[in-house]
Amino acid sequence: MVAAASNADQFAGEDRRVNLRLRAIFVAALELIEPFFDAKNSWGGHSLEHFAFRALRDHYPELSSDEIYVFVAAARRVYAERQVTKGDKGG
Repeated sequence: MVAAASNADQFAGEDRRVNLRLRAIFVAALELIEPFFDAKNSWGGHSLEHFAFRALRDHYPELSSDEIYVFVAAARRVYAERQVTKGDKGG
């Protein structure tokens, strides 16, 4: 058990993200697709998440389909976390 803790400590400060090109556009890409994750912007009760793929493809044509998928998956996690945090604050 002690060895596992030391391994966790070893990697705690290490940044595993290596694709700096994607990292550089991440914040702008999140802002671009944020409206598609807002629950107020649904269509018949369904999310508009599929439009996020199109928006990213239009704004960043150099990205591969896999990279766009990664962005949308990461955005989904970010917005889900924001909703949980917003709910914790009563807001």
